[in-house]
Amino acid sequence: MDLKSLIRDIPDFPKPGIVFRDITTLLRNPEGLRYTIDFLAQKCIELEISVDCIVGMESRGFIFGAPLAYKLGSGFIPVRKKGKLPAAVHRIDYQLEYGTDCLEVHQDALHPGSRVLIVDDLIATGGTASATATLVQKIGCELVGFGFIIELRDLQGRKYLPDVPIISLVEY
Repeated sequence: MDLKSLIRDIPDFPKPGIVFRDITTLLRNPEGLRYTIDFLAQKCIELEISVDCIVGMESRGFIFGAPLAYKLGSGFIPVRKKGKLPAAVHRIDYQLEYGTDCLEVHQDALHPGSRVLIVDDLIATGGTASATATLVQKIGCELVGFGFIIELRDLQGRKYLPDVPIISLVEY
């Protein structure tokens, strides 16, 4: 299946000169969505990535991470923006091109030694994925890889990530 054909390009969003890769057109396609999850799972199996938990980054990482966790027989853990989780959290502040941001995960969600795969819809500059990896590793988990639907290769985000397998299904 040609996943790229199911992803809509929106020029000049959110600002002039940016081409936004819109996955809502992929999500509305039942065969495309099923293929995406199955393909991610297949790649994990081929790379012999065994996981205890899938960590999905807010918010589109939830869309792909939860069904992937189901498919792989693992748990799913959401990593959220500041103030979205109700119980005690681990947190990490990190730099963005335009300022800072914060990610949080429940303190009882991950346990030292857990094998974790981080999932999101897209890797661009790698800032959020890198921060999530740091958070997971500070908790004492073993980061076993990353899974992305889309990779914007020109932005070279993967060079900021730890040396673990990185799966990307579509490259621009």
